[in-house]
Amino acid sequence: MTGFRLNQSGPRHHMRGAGLCALLAMSQAHAADALHGKTLYLNGPAGGGTACARCHTASPTANVSKILSAANHPAAISAAIAANKGGMGNLYAGKFSDVDLADIAAFIGNPGVSAAPAASLNPASLAFSGTLLGQASGTLAATLANTGPGALNIDTIGVTGAAAADFSIAGGTCAPGGAVAAGANCTVLVSFKPSVAGARSASLAVAHNGTGGSSSVALSGTGSAAPQATIGVSATSINFGALATNAPSAPQSITLNNSGQSALTFSSITLAGANGAIFTLGGDCAVNKPLAGGASCALTVAAQPTASGAFAGNLTVASNAANGNVTIGLAGSGASATAAASATPNALAFGSQTIGGAAATQNVTLTNSGNVALTFSSIAVNGAGGFSVAPGSDCVAALAPGATCSVPVLFAPMANGAFAGTLVATFNGGAVQVAVSGAGTTAAVATPALSDAGPIGFGEIQVGKSAAPHTTVLRNPGTAALTIATLVIDGANGGDFVLGGTCAVTGMVSPGGSCTIETTFKPGAPGARAASLLLLTNGGTQFSLPLTGTGTAIAAAPALTLTPQSFDFGASAASKRFTLTNAGTAAINLSAATFSGPFARVNDASGCAALPFALQPGASCDLVIGYTPAASSASSGSVVLQADGGANWTIALAGQAAAVPANPAPAQNQGGGGCSSVRDGTDPMLALLALLAAGVLFWRRRNPAQS
Repeated sequence: MTGFRLNQSGPRHHMRGAGLCALLAMSQAHAADALHGKTLYLNGPAGGGTACARCHTASPTANVSKILSAANHPAAISAAIAANKGGMGNLYAGKFSDVDLADIAAFIGNPGVSAAPAASLNPASLAFSGTLLGQASGTLAATLANTGPGALNIDTIGVTGAAAADFSIAGGTCAPGGAVAAGANCTVLVSFKPSVAGARSASLAVAHNGTGGSSSVALSGTGSAAPQATIGVSATSINFGALATNAPSAPQSITLNNSGQSALTFSSITLAGANGAIFTLGGDCAVNKPLAGGASCALTVAAQPTASGAFAGNLTVASNAANGNVTIGLAGSGASATAAASATPNALAFGSQTIGGAAATQNVTLTNSGNVALTFSSIAVNGAGGFSVAPGSDCVAALAPGATCSVPVLFAPMANGAFAGTLVATFNGGAVQVAVSGAGTTAAVATPALSDAGPIGFGEIQVGKSAAPHTTVLRNPGTAALTIATLVIDGANGGDFVLGGTCAVTGMVSPGGSCTIETTFKPGAPGARAASLLLLTNGGTQFSLPLTGTGTAIAAAPALTLTPQSFDFGASAASKRFTLTNAGTAAINLSAATFSGPFARVNDASGCAALPFALQPGASCDLVIGYTPAASSASSGSVVLQADGGANWTIALAGQAAAVPANPAPAQNQGGGGCSSVRDGTDPMLALLALLAAGVLFWRRRNPAQS
């Protein structure tokens, strides 16, 4: 919520018609919740995005950009978003409901409302590369964020678990006894020094006064007595989305890297799964092509669905890595061909520019969000005022699904006043539009300019580590000073990028002066991550720079726990339930179960799904096993569970069948229905039956008319 510069009278006295009725209806139906509004103000929309506190500070009482004009007046916020004041339309359009706006306005009117803090410790797991015994690894970081409205007090920070001694706290900004303010965060650094060979695991535990009382991060690493290879991946799964049937997708790339001390050798790279045949493999990773320590290679996968509906498969990479084989899930769906495009940002604001001066330039990124190639037939700005598309756009060739191109837009006003236009990019099947605004003036004006005109890419960074900061310079070659009204990182993965530098909200840049904006990439999960750097000046000039990076992660070996790991049925024929739990950080694709001995799986609706099936991280299910001996004797056997990639687990089974009697008594048909007793060849029921028969004959002779 930025640049809230509305007249005090605007939201109070200029609401008309349906808008006012809607607001009154909303206020009657909803009692505003200031505490919920505080959460939204400090943390941003529920679906993700920039928090209001990033521009207006954590407390509205500071009245930064006149935020208090919205106190208990949600219509003021709604009007500011609709008018894109301070870039609010770009940040919040469609992200807040009427109820949300009422709650935020209530908090602004009652900023003293308080509640318990809420802690978030990310990423969910930290995996260290293979490390020689007795040597310490590099550090990885976990971030503790306070997503609640109250101060988060840290009690203790430690490592727990089976191999806790192999991991240690190596620094960071979090400290026992310290506090994390609402909306703020701190970091904990962890290192790994294995004492024995093999897989080691523990947990980083932080005790606090937030909800739940504590937060944890899973820690894993592999100790090796000799240098070993360690495989890492840039993604644990690929979702192709909705692809046009019978048309190949754009190749999706996965980077494999070796963070170990010896060469990584691939023994097999295979595609499999229910729809494995629709995938095509490429890239420069190859069997028997060693990958040196610190090196990487790329695999590409393309999909071509042959029918509508969901499809799935997996890519398995087997190697000599200490942390085992890697399985990457592949998914998507076949759909009808659809052309679609989107634009970032969805509005350009040039602010005030000197009449007859050099043209100001901003860029719009167009993305093919459909499943067929796009061809732009025209890209132009409609409207008067000196707007135009500059030469050099790279949107001239066909744009593949998921690909992007850039359109530079110029503004060179030739007259005084405000101007507006629309950038229209027409493609096969439709058009995408971007609102453009600016003003011409003869007065002294600031002329903000950024040293970066296009996306800022950070490449591949391991989860838990940070990229080197990228510096963007904001210069002002104009004739008046400028003030920074908004400077935030926004977007779906905004939390994976860190903002710094000398530029700051409310900071001033004098004519001929400059300041710096530092952005850093710190991925919280593997895979492609994206956000936007949004800058707005008091003159109305708005910049949006895309930020991109890819998180990589050490591939964690499958971690399946079995409870119990062995069982003796004794003489019982009752079935037994064995609980399978995925204690790792990646899905385990269980492909088969092989039984030996007189043991077999029992179908149970409440048990595990039919094989093959995927067991997600943290999930459990019960494998039901029955004992069916064929003879009286001691029995032994097992069930071996197999997973994609070659991992397997064994449950040991035993039993003792009950002895069968040597001379079983002959079966007796007592009373014809089992109701009488035959002893010594004489059945006492026979006499009774004979007497009844005689009675019936006597009665029929006495009553012949009724027979």
